[in-house]
Amino acid sequence: MTDAAADTPASPPPSPWERERPARARVAPARTPLSRERVVEAAFTVLDRQGLDGLSMRQVAAELGVAVSALYAHVSSKDDLLELMYTRLFTGFEMPEPAPERWREQVRDYARSARHRLLSHRDMARISMAHVPFTAELLPHVEALLAVFRTAGLPDRIAAEAGDLISTYIDGFVLEEGMWQDRATGHEGDGSSLARPDWREMVDKMQTYFASLPEEDFPHLRALSGLMVTGSSEDRFEIGLEIILRGLASYLPESPTGAGPGGPAATT
Repeated sequence: MTDAAADTPASPPPSPWERERPARARVAPARTPLSRERVVEAAFTVLDRQGLDGLSMRQVAAELGVAVSALYAHVSSKDDLLELMYTRLFTGFEMPEPAPERWREQVRDYARSARHRLLSHRDMARISMAHVPFTAELLPHVEALLAVFRTAGLPDRIAAEAGDLISTYIDGFVLEEGMWQDRATGHEGDGSSLARPDWREMVDKMQTYFASLPEEDFPHLRALSGLMVTGSSEDRFEIGLEIILRGLASYLPESPTGAGPGGPAATT
């Protein structure tokens, strides 16, 4: 025994009036209550990591650390969850009051914002194409876009189709962007081992190939070879959008002087 141990006083015996206490229980940290918002956020996390084909209720439950059955107190099905995700994407989006003299710019702003929102999460264009935007939360956006077209003077038949045309263009464009992004990052859903081509390298090969085609058989491909598949995604998106807007403008009524903003008024 060391001197230090010898100098250490012994613990006194328990006093006769001291109550015997149970060992202190270990308190587990409080868990954040499950909510619809947390379920949707977890679904976005799974979507970005595994894509739409890998998104399941089981994966979302695992992300939250709960049983699958717990999710159904907040969402009724996977389709319900996808609809909530799509709706969440447009939270905070507001269309401005229609301004006939600025209708093209207002539609451009709408299209740019919608594209960026879809690009903010993987495979959202696929989800968008599978869900009509006529929920209570999204109907005001549809109404506001139609107001822009009708206030600008587009005939009702054209205004009714214009919103769907713009939305289809945005969805299709973003879908293609997402597919190329998945290829570039090796996230193809089919598990193929195709080489991930560099986009710039592919463009160069395509342009060289078009330029090498026999002129007597492919005069237009040869003539446009240097202009095919050029520019950034933003440039291509803007050009395609401009083509649509100019087409819509051609349906506007003529001005009183006869020089209409887009040509003769439509008869349909």
